[in-house]
Amino acid sequence: MKAARISRQHLVSQVLLRQFTMPGPNGSDRQLLPFDVWNPERRQKRKGPGACGAAKDFVAFDSASAEELWGSVETRVPAALAAVRAGTPFADPQHVEVLRDLVVLHYVRSHRYRDVYTKAFGTVSADVIRKVVRQYPEELRREALRQTGLHLTGSNALYMFAGRLVEESEVARGFGSGELFRISIESMFNKVRARSATWDLEVLTPESGQFLIGDNPGITVRTDTTPFSHSMAFGDAYSIVLPVGPGHLLALGPENLLGSIPGAVVDELNTVQILAADRYVYMHPQSGLETLAKAAAKQRQAARANH
Repeated sequence: MKAARISRQHLVSQVLLRQFTMPGPNGSDRQLLPFDVWNPERRQKRKGPGACGAAKDFVAFDSASAEELWGSVETRVPAALAAVRAGTPFADPQHVEVLRDLVVLHYVRSHRYRDVYTKAFGTVSADVIRKVVRQYPEELRREALRQTGLHLTGSNALYMFAGRLVEESEVARGFGSGELFRISIESMFNKVRARSATWDLEVLTPESGQFLIGDNPGITVRTDTTPFSHSMAFGDAYSIVLPVGPGHLLALGPENLLGSIPGAVVDELNTVQILAADRYVYMHPQSGLETLAKAAAKQRQAARANH
């Protein structure tokens, strides 16, 4: 049976993107402002939330399985967000659970996780090839002779043949089809979800300014540095943060907390969203955050050019 496939998949939940919208011209469908951090000088055009925060074939194999898992969280989000806006997120323990899961979902279902996964697979594959060539050179030569009729000489030929064997392996085929990625991301979501269950939830509002949201929005942070450091491993982080609207940000913490943060800290957290973005951040069209986004995007470009 062919695995079900959903091509266009939202990495940023539409229910979150809608929080950053306003009615379009003449009362048309709601719009937000995407900002392209790759091209900060480009004129940015408003779009509807359905056109933002998505990727094609992010989970390419049996994507319906992953969508069902994400949906187990997202279908419960509207009521929890309504409680956040009402200032009563802790009135119902189930709201805390779903909001915490929402943070974890956006930490795992991300361009960042896919990049880490892809890099890790490449590193492991290269290590396997080196190990096989180092430990089994004669077996490789015999197998090459059996398959191709060629007598391999020199290490380059051995590496090339070993690479071909790895590419033809069942694991490599699973990587190429996307099956391994689906298994990996679902497993990681469940693992981080279980680990985060011991954390409580902070619901933070700005004393001034607004939050924006990036296309890698669930971000690990440490606040003991200036500027804040971000995107470290889950176990090394002080928190995972997730903006859920211009006026609210969720953070995993040591206790359930309703609090406010100064405008300077809001700017720091917005800058983290911009620096961690794959390509876009999204903001309310009247937020006035384009200047901050442009400056942080140029900072990001300069940092990457120096590396």
